[in-house]
Amino acid sequence: MPKRVDHEERRAQISEALIRVAGRRGLHAVGMRDVAAEAGVSLRLVQYYFETKEKLLFYGLQHLTDRFTARVGARLAAAGPDPGPRTTIEALLLASLPTDEESRTFHLLYSSYAILSVTDEALAAQPFIDNPDAAENAVTGLLQQAQGAGLADPHADARTEAISLLAMAATMGTSILVGQRSPESAIAVLSHHLDRIFTTLP
Repeated sequence: MPKRVDHEERRAQISEALIRVAGRRGLHAVGMRDVAAEAGVSLRLVQYYFETKEKLLFYGLQHLTDRFTARVGARLAAAGPDPGPRTTIEALLLASLPTDEESRTFHLLYSSYAILSVTDEALAAQPFIDNPDAAENAVTGLLQQAQGAGLADPHADARTEAISLLAMAATMGTSILVGQRSPESAIAVLSHHLDRIFTTLP
């Protein structure tokens, strides 16, 4: 009896190969033939599942996002059953910093995809992320929750602070990648701004 193929598992296998190759060579330099060789499958099989390089890159980005979500979840699980708003925000921000090989690859490929989509019409036609404001809305909600519980500055604008924290984390991530600053320095800067927000005023 022929072995039943798990199509999602095969797509994940090919996506993992894409992530490994792109992490070594850069997203711009990766072709479907390179991914096939890395995954140990035929080029025809990669084309069967993804048809075009753009669809492969988009699926790979989704796969990378799922891995990032799992990293955030692991940080929260380690913090205990009720981590609270600040710890949850910290988990989200710190998981995005390139402090190890996996997070370095996440930051590099996510940034590369965004930059390539500016000049590549085929990539631009793909949705970059399903909900571009998801992280901003989540952090805003957590800050509002903290304000309601008396844990954060009630006069701060939660939306503006959320945007600032996420933009700061993204910029810090790039500065770590290019060697401008250390992960410890970036974490210290983010902690400084969180201390400012999570300081209650009389």
